[in-house]
Amino acid sequence: MTNPSISSTSVSSSAEQRQDSSTAEFNDDSLALIREMVRVADDRKAADMRVMNVADVSYLADYFIVMTGFSRTQIRAIARSVEDKVEEVFERQPERVEGLREGGWILLDYGDVILHIFLPQEREFYNIEAFWGHAETLDLHSLL
Repeated sequence: MTNPSISSTSVSSSAEQRQDSSTAEFNDDSLALIREMVRVADDRKAADMRVMNVADVSYLADYFIVMTGFSRTQIRAIARSVEDKVEEVFERQPERVEGLREGGWILLDYGDVILHIFLPQEREFYNIEAFWGHAETLDLHSLL
C-alpha cells in the first residue's frame, strides 16, 4: 500500500524498544490492532494518518492514531468501519466512543489504542500532534 496520506516519519516501534516480554507481547497485539485500523481507514480514504507511541508520556493509552476525514459523513463512515472490523477480527468493542453525534472529531478508545478522526479544521484547532509532540511517531509503512 502506497498512500501519500500516511506519515513517513520512521522510528523503531516501542515493542522493539521494550525488553519485558509481556509488554512486548501486549504491544504486538496493539500493533496488530493499529495495522487493521489503519487499513480500514485507508480503504475509507482517511488522510494524513499518524501513529504516535504515547506509552512513555501518557497513562491514557499506549498509542494514538490521528487521521483526517473531509466530511462528517466520511469520518462517521471511517469510525463505523473501524468498529465493525475490530469487532470482527479482534472481538473487541471500544471502551468509549465520543463525537459520533457532532461528527467533527470522533474518538474510539480501545484502551491501549485511541483513534482520533478529525475534520481538517478541528484537527488544526486541537493540534494534538503538537501537544503530544514529544511522543514517537511510528512509520506506518513498516507496520503494514
